[in-house]
Amino acid sequence: MEKYIGIIGAMDEEVSALIQHLTDPEPIAAPFRDLPMFKGRLRDRSVIIARCGIGKVNAALCSQFMIDRFPLQALINTGVAGGISPLLELGDLVISANAIHHDFDTRNFGYDRGTIPSMNVRSFPADPQIQKEALQIAKHIMGAERVHLGLVVSGDQFVSSTDQKNEIVQFFPDALCVEMEGAAIAQAAYVNRIPYVIIRSISDKADNTAPDDFDAYLDKVIPKLNEVVRELVSTI
Repeated sequence: MEKYIGIIGAMDEEVSALIQHLTDPEPIAAPFRDLPMFKGRLRDRSVIIARCGIGKVNAALCSQFMIDRFPLQALINTGVAGGISPLLELGDLVISANAIHHDFDTRNFGYDRGTIPSMNVRSFPADPQIQKEALQIAKHIMGAERVHLGLVVSGDQFVSSTDQKNEIVQFFPDALCVEMEGAAIAQAAYVNRIPYVIIRSISDKADNTAPDDFDAYLDKVIPKLNEVVRELVSTI
């Protein structure tokens, strides 16, 4: 049975150029409103590319539909993120070692922030082999100093103030970047036993300058990110 690599981004800007690189693209009808999805060949691999929409619910719905509909050998979440580590500069690339929901909060019941009580899970680890390949490819394309491996945290909020950023760092001091979909995709991959990785370009620093930086850098950081994703697909 032919297996596919699923690629999910939240916004058109994050996936449109990848879709344009598909050989023989074919639209896929989804049961949800406004979920554009295409299958085709990318670097001689069978792939499904979807624009899931912004936020964790949209990302989870898209992931599960893709998993249910197609035999997947891996999931890749691609897009931009806000840097919360001082190690990161605009345009740097983050590859997930693991992912956590930073806004999942049941501390009143004795759980650490980010822990999902019914699962007793806080962190969803990325696939070690895909992670290793992504790291090597990204360093080759961008230079080692621009590529970082570590924790990605996700929540249903665009982090755009120093206060928001500091609160996240308080609970997740090892986090490199923050975004709005990755942990949901990671959780769907985890419960379905699908290897996954998150690859994010830093478009802003998740502080008071974030809205302006996001608008200014979104289109600038996507081309290198797409180059990394295309090369990674050929190794899976």
